[in-house]
Amino acid sequence: MEIAVSIALLALGLIVVGDSWRIGASWAEDGPQAGYFPFYIGLIICITSLINLIKAFKTTAGESFVSTKALGLVLTVLLPTIVYVGLIQWLGIYVASTLFIAAFMWRLGGYGIAMIAPISIGVSLLFFVMFEMWFTVPLPKGPLEAMLGLA
Repeated sequence: MEIAVSIALLALGLIVVGDSWRIGASWAEDGPQAGYFPFYIGLIICITSLINLIKAFKTTAGESFVSTKALGLVLTVLLPTIVYVGLIQWLGIYVASTLFIAAFMWRLGGYGIAMIAPISIGVSLLFFVMFEMWFTVPLPKGPLEAMLGLA
């Protein structure tokens, strides 16, 4: 699996390097060209992918990339995050964030509703004030915000 991922990332890095070179990856009179920074990022991806590819060939076939326990911990965060991102389009970012924070506090933190409710709602309200009022950057809103006349 590590070999396949390394090859895929190497291919991605080569695409980034090639396309960056095509649009200009050097320094112009007025500063860096459009592909200057992506070129070096692609180069870093290529180099690290090659290092991982070499290491993958050197390791024994019986070694596991990740332990079952470590994979479980990653999935404990990854799966709720995927659900959160999916809910943003239907509930809006503020309601989805409130539910996301509450779920993590309950499941991973073991907190009760008396602690979960004010923190999850407070953080979302803080983000609403910060982005919508101070920065005037509108974020995705859902039916609750529309019902309250905030959408």
